Amino acid sequence: MGRKLNDTWRGMDMKQRSIFTIGAAFMAVAFVFSGCAKPNERLYLYNWNYYTPPSVIQKFEQEFGVRVVQDEFDSNESMFAKLRSGGSGYDIVVPSADYVSIMIQLGMLERIDHSKIKNLANIDPVLLQKAVYDPRMEFSVPYYWGASGVAVNTARVPNFEESMSIFADPSLRERMTMLDDLREVLGFALNYLGYSVNSSNPREIEAARDLINTQWKPNLVKFDADAFGKGFANEEFWVVQGYAETVFQEIAGNDQMMRNTRFFIPKEGGPAYIDSMVIPKGARNIELAHTFIDFIHRPEIYAEFCDTFGFPATANVPARNFLRGPSWFAPNGVPRTEPWYTVEDLARTELKEDVGEALVLFTTAWFDSIRIGK
Repeated sequence: MGRKLNDTWRGMDMKQRSIFTIGAAFMAVAFVFSGCAKPNERLYLYNWNYYTPPSVIQKFEQEFGVRVVQDEFDSNESMFAKLRSGGSGYDIVVPSADYVSIMIQLGMLERIDHSKIKNLANIDPVLLQKAVYDPRMEFSVPYYWGASGVAVNTARVPNFEESMSIFADPSLRERMTMLDDLREVLGFALNYLGYSVNSSNPREIEAARDLINTQWKPNLVKFDADAFGKGFANEEFWVVQGYAETVFQEIAGNDQMMRNTRFFIPKEGGPAYIDSMVIPKGARNIELAHTFIDFIHRPEIYAEFCDTFGFPATANVPARNFLRGPSWFAPNGVPRTEPWYTVEDLARTELKEDVGEALVLFTTAWFDSIRIGK
């Protein structure tokens, strides 16, 4: 090929050589850009409901010239079942700590390439000490450390104790819901009784089951992990166990509901979570997945994520200097004087961990008795 090219070059006049050179240059540029720019590139994200601010996604798409395709889930169990049944193709998934541990053990995750995520240095070392399942972030990068809690419509329920005992109040019957999540509901019951949310003691789990069945469940409309926010916003439900971000997204724009909503983590504590970004085996775009993780942990971006939902910046230390304050996300100028909860509130909680074989005890208590049975 080289010899033929040289012969051709010698046979050209100056004009032909110029045209040839310019054409070759254009071809080279086109080749380079075709290898780098991918206008149709997509990042497939599988995250919790109400957990990814649209403004953050838009910034990522605009900066990198890609599109983010999102699916949402309402429980770790549904997410895990979908992935195990072959419903993958995602580049980023955001499971909680106990399921990250399980997915690592089952070989379901790609390793994180630290050289591609410079913002890993922003992760709070205290949080990593709690992440005993992956303290060196070999397979996961923390997204958020938080906890579910209880939202109360104070106009409808003016007097209450910030305790899980609120669900035992018969005067609120048919006005309350709890999450359709076995680790969350049983975890709150275990803590209420003075036990660990990660208990593997059959008697303690049975006691938690009995508390739910005899004192809490009779007053509930249902167990619901999907529509409780909407039900709370339209005042169908007055008390809901759930996530602050879900409640806030549904009442945003309703000034009166903003004033009348109190969200608390019960005084007895409860289960905490560390949701983490992982790259599942079979991801289509591992490179872009690393780019997304790095983007999320830019301090100003992480602060925007937290401000959107009224969160403290629990995972990213430098982001705490970029928070604009609780009043920033309040709709129509209605000020909030405090975030939904604080890092101090989280100190009362206990991280949900992989309970191993004891998960059978939780599952039996939940599906055979609480969720379906009597």
